[in-house]
Amino acid sequence: MTGVRVDIDGLCKRHVKAGRALDVLLDVDLSLAPGDRVAIVGPSGSGKSTFLHLLGLLDRPTAGRVRFDGQDVATLSEYARATLRNRQIGYVFQAHNLLPEHTALGNAGMPVRLAGAAPAVADARAAALLRAVGLGHRLHHQPGELSGGEQQRVALARALVMGPGLVLADEPTGNLDPATAGGVFDLMMQLNAQLGSTLVVVTHSQELAARFPRQLAFAAGRLQER
Repeated sequence: MTGVRVDIDGLCKRHVKAGRALDVLLDVDLSLAPGDRVAIVGPSGSGKSTFLHLLGLLDRPTAGRVRFDGQDVATLSEYARATLRNRQIGYVFQAHNLLPEHTALGNAGMPVRLAGAAPAVADARAAALLRAVGLGHRLHHQPGELSGGEQQRVALARALVMGPGLVLADEPTGNLDPATAGGVFDLMMQLNAQLGSTLVVVTHSQELAARFPRQLAFAAGRLQER
């Protein structure tokens, strides 16, 4: 799998609350080449997470355009957007967002099942990723039986199980202690390098951001290359 090329032109996002307009993103332009590795930093409320939600097709912009490999995603139906999101975009959230009633194997294999694959195929692919992140001995444990770092590694396996062309991570180590965070981050970088995916990570950590070849900063809804 090669990374997705992403082109963003004039992206804006406005929220209206109680009759008042709040501009979260203002005329954001960005191009990501296939395989780019980008860190995004900025203070709370600067638009980082909103930008990642738009990039991950979890929300729609107020104005502007997002293209994946030249295709304007605004032209896609809801079904096509959902299919693209499942097959081409891996998302790692700060909160693990694991389903408590499913095992590590079930959670990691969920995108494969949603794509229509047989349960045995989903389990095989999920097990391979879970072993890659060091959880081969935890396949049949539920999230409540796992530590925070283990849960985030399950979430990482779930994000990568479809071999996505674009991987997005929103403060993926924000809830972990420094030692555990470093291990999870190293795993994410290592596995993403093997996939060749385009990678965008939002982080408050200047130390983690410094490990990326490209660094971007949000301030008051605007994006700047550092």
